[in-house]
This record gives sequence, structure tokens and C-alpha cells, in this order.
Amino acid sequence: MADIPFLNRAPGEILARRGARPVTAGEYLADVAALAARLPGAPYALNLCEDRYLALVAFGAALARGVVTLLSADRSPHRQRELLARYPGTIALADGVETVIPAVTAGAWGRGGGENFDLPEERVAAIGFTSGSTGEPAAHAKPWGALVAAARSAAARFGLDDPEDGATVIGTVPAQHMYGFETTVMLPLRAPVAVHSGPHFYPVEVAEALAAAPGRRVLVTTPLQLRALVAGGVSGASAVISATAPLSPALAAEAEARLGAPVLEIYGATEMGSIASRRTIKGEGWTLYDGVALRAEGGEEAAALVPGLPGPVPLSDLVEIGADGRFRLIGRRGDMVKRGGKRASLAGLNRVLTEIEGVQDGVFIAPEDLEANPAARLAALVVAPGRTPAEIVAALRERVEAVFLPRPVVLVERLPRNAVGKITRRSLEALRDTLADGRDG
Repeated sequence: MADIPFLNRAPGEILARRGARPVTAGEYLADVAALAARLPGAPYALNLCEDRYLALVAFGAALARGVVTLLSADRSPHRQRELLARYPGTIALADGVETVIPAVTAGAWGRGGGENFDLPEERVAAIGFTSGSTGEPAAHAKPWGALVAAARSAAARFGLDDPEDGATVIGTVPAQHMYGFETTVMLPLRAPVAVHSGPHFYPVEVAEALAAAPGRRVLVTTPLQLRALVAGGVSGASAVISATAPLSPALAAEAEARLGAPVLEIYGATEMGSIASRRTIKGEGWTLYDGVALRAEGGEEAAALVPGLPGPVPLSDLVEIGADGRFRLIGRRGDMVKRGGKRASLAGLNRVLTEIEGVQDGVFIAPEDLEANPAARLAALVVAPGRTPAEIVAALRERVEAVFLPRPVVLVERLPRNAVGKITRRSLEALRDTLADGRDG
């Protein structure tokens, strides 16, 4: 096993932008060393920093002290206590976020330049957690070598590996979500890009960051956030990268027209990281990153062979693998529904629903007895001010088989999505129970 340098950047290269102030790689290493010196002995550090640069500093400081970083986009007190119970001795690294477990304040206190250091490629650098959209959040260890390989592949795929043509990455996704971590934490450590520290929650904040950043500007976002950015008239990106949920071709086309930039999608999962990409308007096919391979497991199931990971990782999606190695998604293993001899993916139905004019958000919900009870029907919760349930069903009828039309369609003000736009299984089950209670009443 080989050692890999923590930072693959020259000391004078710009690694981050904190507002208008650039931060060099050397200054970053000094900040890492200063924070590392303040850390107590601990096996795990829960990175809670909202400022993206401080999240980057906290990750580096933990690695420098031999501490495994816990990545959770859920910063709630309940989640903090859960992780402390699961990983005894955990401390939090925070920058003003409320903490209910032992914590150290993260900051940029370095002076001058700092020293780089090496890490064994097999060392677990972080533990990521699934979002909970398919059940309780599951933990997945991330070896340093796998994180480095994924960052290198992503930089090559998106043209971010040219030191003569640097870019600024502006992310709307929390740095603690695996997608946000790979694109806004690992990328600046391994490729000639600078990460913008934020905040980037509101469209106006994203617009200001895009306007202020020099050179190429890469926007890292989600379909839900991209819809808000398009509606808010945000422009100025050189490229847009989207992940966490399927991106509809209609939204991708609108975003390309409004933003004047190509919209690219990443395919991946917490357990394996990012493994493929596509330009949405060019078709359904996904192209694997260099070094990644898919292995058919029978039927429409497959496993990914990912550099740096110890073994094959089963895909949560059913796929169709082409002769050229590219693949097409059929649907998630757990969200395929069958009615009248036909089958459909709930994710696909959700995409069709949100493409209807006037629909801002929506989700199909399947009752537990859908396949066993002939009288059971799908339902849909929809955010669509100014539209009626009848209009929504009529629009769906043009694109969806009759057996999958929702009854009822319930209009709501908003859906309970988390920081990356997903609805956890617990929230979905609560919504389903509410609908069932309404029918019983």
C-alpha cells in the first residue's frame, strides 16, 4: 500500500475564495495545522461547519491528527446525539452551529504557510451516511485512496484538471453530503480549482458568488435547487453539475437556455461515491468514470468496481448495460411498482409529475398493499399554486399509463425535503399514513 499526499496543490495556488479574498494552498495548510493543534485526542470528529472553507479546514485538521471525519448533512441536536452514541468519543467541529456534544470551534488561525503530509491510501478518512430516503441512514467508510481516485476522475471528466485554466466551484449542497463533499472538499484538494466558501442558500447569494468569481465558474447543485435558480433568473455559470435526484430533460434544457451553460449530471451513491456522468439533454445514457466498471449480477442488477474500494458495490438501481459500456437507469430496486401487468418507477413518475407546467414539486406515494389489493391506488402530493387536482391528473394522463394515475392528488404548500432535496423514508411513511387516515375518515 502506498502513501498519498494530503494536498496535491502548489503552495501559491488559489485553493479557496472567502468572499473576495483568495486563500492559497499554503495558507490553507497553515490553517489546518493551527486547528489540528487545538484538537483533543478523539477517534471521530463530526464536521458541522456551514462555511465551506472551514469545513475544508476541519477535514484537513482531523486527518492531520489521525481522526476519522463523520459526514452528516443533518446537523440537528437529535442527529448529533445519535452519532455520539454510535461512535463514542466523538467531538464536533463547528463554526457557530448549535452543538449538544463536546465541540471545538473551527477557524482560520494559521500564520504563513503550513506543511503538507502523507496518508496511507487504505486509511479510512471519513464515514459517510446515506440520506435515509430508503431507510435508516447507513454508514459507509471512505478510504483515502478511494476519495483521491474519485476526485481525480471527476476532475478529468469535467475538464477541471488543467492548471492553466482554473475554475471556481460554487456549491449549493452541504459539504457534509457525499456529493457535496466530493465536489467541494475533495476536488480543491486534488485539482486546480478554488472552492467558494459561501453561503449559497438563496438564489441571490449564488448569483453574487457567480458574479464575483474570476475565470470559469462551476455551479454544483441539485434538481430542486436548480429549479429555484432558474426561476430566480440566476446566470453566469460556465457549467452546472447536478446530482442527488434524477434531473428531467425539460428542466435541464430550460437551465441550459437560461444559464447559458451545459448542465451535467453525476450518478453515484454514498456507498460507492460518484461513478458516472452525462449531459442530460443528450440522452439517457451514462458514461462511467475512467477506472470504474460495472459487472452484471443477473437480470437488471449490477455492481460497480470502484478504484480504492475493497470489493464490488451493488447498485441500488436496476440498469441496462450497453455493448459500449454505457448504461441506462430503469429504476431503483425498491421503487418499482406493478399494476395490471405493467410496471413503473416511482422516480420516473415523480419526474413526469414535476415536468407539468405549474407544478413546483411533487411526489407519488404507493400504499403498502398496492400489489395485493386491487382497489389500492397510487396517490400524489403536489405543490402547484394555481392548479387543480383535476388539471394535474389530466396532464398526467397524456404521459402515464391509466393504472398509475394517482387517486387522490392532494395539493400541499411544501414537501418535507432535507438539505439536499430528498424526502426520508420516515417522512414518506408519515405522509402515507396521513393519506390513509384521510381516506378512512
